[in-house]
This record gives sequence, structure tokens and C-alpha cells, in this order.
Amino acid sequence: MRRQWQAGLIMLLMLLGSTVWAQRFDSRDVEVEVVNDRGRPFPQYPLRRGGGPTVHKAHLEAVRGSNYSIRIRNRSDQRIGIVIAVDGRNIISGDRSNLRPNERMYVLEPGQRETYEGWRTGRNRVNRFYFTDAGDSYAGAWGDSSAMGVIAVAAFREVAPYPPHQPQPWSDDREGDRRGAERSMQSAPPAAAGAPRDRQAVPGTGYGEGEWSPSRRVEFEPEQRSFARFFLKYAWRDTLCQEGVIDCGHGWPRPHHRLWDENDDYAPPPPRYDRQDREEWR
Repeated sequence: MRRQWQAGLIMLLMLLGSTVWAQRFDSRDVEVEVVNDRGRPFPQYPLRRGGGPTVHKAHLEAVRGSNYSIRIRNRSDQRIGIVIAVDGRNIISGDRSNLRPNERMYVLEPGQRETYEGWRTGRNRVNRFYFTDAGDSYAGAWGDSSAMGVIAVAAFREVAPYPPHQPQPWSDDREGDRRGAERSMQSAPPAAAGAPRDRQAVPGTGYGEGEWSPSRRVEFEPEQRSFARFFLKYAWRDTLCQEGVIDCGHGWPRPHHRLWDENDDYAPPPPRYDRQDREEWR
């Protein structure tokens, strides 16, 4: 009888463990803000339908020349890894990012909130983010305008949980980053020759002044798929006014973007004229 009770208890614990591990996370378990040096968030304008509970999309008002930081909070009860890309470049390695689990990432403890102030140029150094023209941006200096003006975050659960660690760790790339976070980048690369002038109207993120920012390596094995993704598309205020994202009182028409704009309606009937008009056209 006692052995049966023990077996039943073990089975119950196994079921409870599998239930906890099967918990589904989504974008509500992570908070992502872009803040100024006073810690105040820059205004965001979320899309009503940005891709469901796993994807958060919002417009963001950028202020020219202002420093900014990315503030992220882990609302879950487990460690998570976060890949952060600014203008399409991983902020730790500087490499072109696809928000994959094999990229360098930061790791957050349950309930932890951290602020990421710039491009990581060494174990204890970062160079500040600031809003600037695309031609002056870090990504633009590498000749990469493929994801200009977007701050992206992908959050990953951990395959095998480890005991809690201290704040502000970052994980190693599973494939071995060829440059690594220890490389020295004393200055941004030169601007790409022949960069188009019209890119000046598009915002990007610059490679600003260096600051002390300690970090350390930790072991973290991410799942192969992110459980949440955030896309903040930043633009100057005039652009947001012209696109109708914010009401600036100018009455500018809003151009439609067929892939970015959400569609809250069902398929409308096709344009048509009534039977009398049809007879007149015959």
C-alpha cells in the first residue's frame, strides 16, 4: 500500500512538472520600452492587430539627436533570453540579425528589468544609441539599410533551467561569434560611399559616446523558436503626422502601406455600378 502511494505521488509530481513546463508564454510576459536619459518612455502607437499575442507591433516617435535606451522587463517566472536588433543589427555582436536563437543575447531572471543603452563594444563598455539620420547610423555605416528604423526584440524560453544568476548577463552564441563581444570598436566604421541622399529623411540609430556597462557570460540554451517578438518602427514626428499615425491637425492624407498596416475589415464587395448605369454603358 505504501509503495502504491509513493508511486502515485511520484506520478502526480511528474504531471505537475509537465504542466508547469507546458505553460505558454506570449508578448504579455515581456515588457519592452524605449526610454530617454530621464527614464521616460518615448511615445508609442501600437497597431490594433499586430500579429496576435506573440507579436507586438507599434510606431514610435523618435526625437532627432536624443540618446535612448531599450528597457526590458521579464514578467515571467522563468529565465528568458532576448535577442535585440536595432536597424537590423545585433546590439551585442554588431552582426546582421535575423532574431535567431544562435545569436548573442542577453539573459533576464524572473521579474528582472534591465536597460540596454547602446552597442556593446566590450565586456564592460557600450556606445550609446541615439536617433539620427540613416546616413549617420551604425547600420548605414556598414552599408545595411535592410531594416532601418526598426527596433526588434525576440524572447526565448530556456531549454533546461539553471539556478538564478546575477543581473545583466549575456549568453554566448551557440555557433561561436567570429568577432565576439570582446572586440574593440573605438569608432564607427566609415559611412558607405555613395549612400543615397534621400536616406537622410529616414531615421536610424547612431554609434554614440562610450560608457561603462559591466556584463558577464552565462550559460543559456534557448528554445529554437521565440515565444514573443516586438517590432517598434520609429520615425520623426512629421512622418508620423503625414502617415496619419498621430493627429497633428494638418489634415495630411495618410498613404497606405499594404504590408505594414493592419486590416480590421472583412473582404468588401468589389466596386460596381447599378443596373441602370450598366444599361447606359451598353
